[in-house]
Amino acid sequence: MNAVEIDGLTYTYPGAPQPTLQNITLQISQGDFLAVVGNNGCGKSTLCKVLNGLIPHFITGTMEGSVRVEGLDTRESDVGVLAQKVGYVYQDFENQIVRPTVLDDASYSCLNYAFPDYLERGRTALKQCGLEGREAEYVWQLSGGQTHLLALAGAVSLQPDILILDEPIAQLDPMHADRIYGVLRELNERWGKTIIVIEHHTEYIADYCKHVLLMKDGRVRWMLPTAEALQWVEELEECNIFPPQVTQAAYRLQRQGRLPADLALPTTVEAGKTAFSRLRYVPGAPHRALEASGETAVSFQGVSLSYRAVKGEPHTVFQDLDLNIRKGEKVALIGSNGAGKSTLMKLMVGLLRPHAGTVSLFGEAIGDKKAEDLSRQISLVYQNPEEMFIKDSIRGDIAYAMEVRNIPDRERRTAELLERFRLTELQDRDGRLMSGGQMRRASLAIGIALDPGILLLDEPTANLDIATRREILTVLEDMKDVIQTAVIATHDMQLVCQWAERIIVLCGGRVVADGPRDEIFARADVVEQVGIRPPEIFSMAQALDRRALCYTVEEFLSSFQEA
Repeated sequence: MNAVEIDGLTYTYPGAPQPTLQNITLQISQGDFLAVVGNNGCGKSTLCKVLNGLIPHFITGTMEGSVRVEGLDTRESDVGVLAQKVGYVYQDFENQIVRPTVLDDASYSCLNYAFPDYLERGRTALKQCGLEGREAEYVWQLSGGQTHLLALAGAVSLQPDILILDEPIAQLDPMHADRIYGVLRELNERWGKTIIVIEHHTEYIADYCKHVLLMKDGRVRWMLPTAEALQWVEELEECNIFPPQVTQAAYRLQRQGRLPADLALPTTVEAGKTAFSRLRYVPGAPHRALEASGETAVSFQGVSLSYRAVKGEPHTVFQDLDLNIRKGEKVALIGSNGAGKSTLMKLMVGLLRPHAGTVSLFGEAIGDKKAEDLSRQISLVYQNPEEMFIKDSIRGDIAYAMEVRNIPDRERRTAELLERFRLTELQDRDGRLMSGGQMRRASLAIGIALDPGILLLDEPTANLDIATRREILTVLEDMKDVIQTAVIATHDMQLVCQWAERIIVLCGGRVVADGPRDEIFARADVVEQVGIRPPEIFSMAQALDRRALCYTVEEFLSSFQEA
């Protein structure tokens, strides 16, 4: 039986010159676990919004063809009726949290429907989503991953047969990402839910999904079983979808004649053990050790910070923290959601003041500095780049900090930044209306407009597809001559391994590890404690030979040869 039946669907947004969805015919079986993939703007989110009736009931436009969900025609059915058939968790899931306590929020949609058993439905949904026992907690006590699960529970409480999640792990650390997908698997296999995810992380697709649907230019290119879909390496990469690193490595080896041409490409580390069994590790030159010299740029001495809590004792973020960051370092702050990464950055720029201890910048306490002087020395680029846009054009946003300080030659400087970040043709656009990658580039340009000696980046690759993440990494490499010291807080282990010279691991407000990548990822206790995960190709190399420390596909290919 089909959960979804689409026949000849074409949809055009109001005023758009061409359709976003073009002549789509598709069936999704009941009980499927489907990943929808494709590059930015291909129509993935639009397709999913057709399934729950947002299109055309709330988002107007021209729609042709038919869409049936669980036997209901979405154009003829009320959105309220469809919500009991299709649950939807959006990428900005925090906006779906509307009530102060966990049970209150999970049962709220059922209360709106006047179900007499609304509280019991909420409790059942919380249990299904792994939040049993947290019913009385306030929603702001939850971690990012738990908040995402609460948004899912709110959708599950209406007992829909289909659940749609738009980029469910885009803002989560690996530990919470694993938990989200574990819950989705349970909902799929135990409770019979049809799961549809819009996803860029192909390693999760390989581990959890049954089928993959590839979209390009508003059309469905194909829908295939996952193991078969991930074999189409070239076609996926044309759409800026990059198969798991294990698959990429095997594909490259096949092209080089180092693996049999008829070998099915592995999609997981476990499958890779067999596919790469003939390869042997050939040690190369050791990685350059991190040099400990240099002037101290930022210093934390005995820093303590707590947040007041509405319920219970104040939440302690840091207690007697001692930490130095040296001038010229490229530092990655990693750790699970809530470990204190963003808080540490806010302390560096003076947005937060410690309750005890001192935060110093180049030997001078931040509390003794004027805000204007501080902004010339250190700059923070926020996790949500739209928070940095205050003017109605990118040119205006980049120039603003220089204008208010009456910096001479600011027009030339603005033009240079627009050119450097490939924003010249977009300079008159409102930053809030640009794509994710364009917003990131613009926020970086704003961040370095005053030539700060220290640049702080909070999750610079969050919510971006793989191709755009690679673009941001290239931009960071290009900025070496501009930024003396850089600190990035991130869950993106590929970014960490390719960019950072020093990794600081936070857990519960403490520094539990500090050093170069080889030292950090070799410590199984830290990886287990914090829930971080090295890039998949690192795990693949370790599975073949414990001596191998490979962080990219290129390093893997050069480190392993045929026996």
